[in-house]
Amino acid sequence: MTASAETEAEIRRLYFAEHWPVGTIATQLHVHEDVVRRVTGLFSAKRFVAGRPRLVEPFEDFVDETLAAYPTLRATRLYDMLRARGFSGSVRTLRNYVAEVRPAPKREAFLRLHPLIGEQGQVDWAHVGQLAVPGGHRTLWLFVMVLAWSRALWAEFVFDLTVHSLLRSLTRAADFFGGTPRQWLFDNPKIVVLERFGNAARFHPLLLDLAGHYRVSPRLCRVRKANEKGRVERAIRYLRDRFLAGRNIHAIAQGNSELLVFLNDIAHPRPHPTLPGRTVADCFAEERLRLLSLPERPAPIDLVAPAVVDKTNFLRFDLNDYSVPHFSEQRTLTLCADDREVWVLDGAKEVARHVRSWGRRQEIEAPEHRAELLSQKRGAQEGHGQQRLRAAAPAIEKLFERWVLAGRNVGSLTAQSLKLLDLYGAELFAAAVDELLTRETHDPGALAVLCEQRRRALARPVPIDVELGAHVPDKEVIPHPLENYDAKPRRRR
Repeated sequence: MTASAETEAEIRRLYFAEHWPVGTIATQLHVHEDVVRRVTGLFSAKRFVAGRPRLVEPFEDFVDETLAAYPTLRATRLYDMLRARGFSGSVRTLRNYVAEVRPAPKREAFLRLHPLIGEQGQVDWAHVGQLAVPGGHRTLWLFVMVLAWSRALWAEFVFDLTVHSLLRSLTRAADFFGGTPRQWLFDNPKIVVLERFGNAARFHPLLLDLAGHYRVSPRLCRVRKANEKGRVERAIRYLRDRFLAGRNIHAIAQGNSELLVFLNDIAHPRPHPTLPGRTVADCFAEERLRLLSLPERPAPIDLVAPAVVDKTNFLRFDLNDYSVPHFSEQRTLTLCADDREVWVLDGAKEVARHVRSWGRRQEIEAPEHRAELLSQKRGAQEGHGQQRLRAAAPAIEKLFERWVLAGRNVGSLTAQSLKLLDLYGAELFAAAVDELLTRETHDPGALAVLCEQRRRALARPVPIDVELGAHVPDKEVIPHPLENYDAKPRRRR
């Protein structure tokens, strides 16, 4: 962008003497605007008044001292503090200054650790997702333990992160490895450490009991020191990439079964990451000889807690209700549980045992408990009549609604429907209810006709015991002679 001396002189005259704008001079002299700015010195002119103070300048010392004490404090929090002290600038102004003066974070060089053989097992959990269960969803977790020297793995899927779940997983890991390392290294969850201040920690008493049983020392890694438990973190990433990726876990038993096959067939035969020419399985066979031997007696790891039985002979545990015998209502019994079963003790006597349900708001009732209760209370069957009908034919709920809207006696119709259920069975009764709803009617007589039609179509006999009822002592029919059946009776005078 050069111009002749005459053109530059004319630019200066028009700008300083005639006060023409830059654009007008460029248009009239057919030059670029940057030429006019260069000749007139506008490129070096300051756009702001020299010496103008910044709004944040009176507060710079306060901001510097605060950031020195709290280097990661956000600029928005500083803005709130300065507004209370009279700062009238914007968040953007303060944010620009904070970016200039914020202390740079210190970079830490981590020490590479080399644990001894058989010395340490690192423990952690990984969040997997949600798993559908009856009545809702449960959070699915993956428990992982890694032997630090050989990198041998034990893992299992669990539904809860309670201390009893931790005890079960540690026990199963010891059984899988055939021994225990001398240390269990944990992070800092509440089920492991109840309280911590610096290096002083108070472990959960149940964890200490299990550690004493196996003669293991529980240890905690320091906060934000990933190098101390990096082997289990790397193992979790390995399981995410090699096992969980693209796999559908639809049941916890199915996931644990497939995971065990993966550990034995893929994870352990893989090459050891730091020992060339050796596999994890080879190193584990060597490390197993250095592990602490297992105690002769099993460790007490089951949950034991008092439980109050309600008026309906159920006790609640983990969002579900479990039945107990009828003589236990409104008493306090002892509930014991693991991840597979729930059993109830009355003193030292076991009075109930159920398969543990991991659903939500489920009723787990033993048939013998219900039979005992019905034998004691004849009216109990009527009280649970609608519940029995819903269990046998879920679609009957719509039939109840139609009875209510039609002004029918729901109690009487429920009793009639129970008789049909007992007479024809759940499968045939449910099919008849579905057909009745399809025909858009609610007549109980039509329901009885449909049940009978389906019974005849299937050529099923009617059970006499159900028809006559359990209260009839003698169900045999005694034949009588029929010779005089048609004779007219004599009229008495």
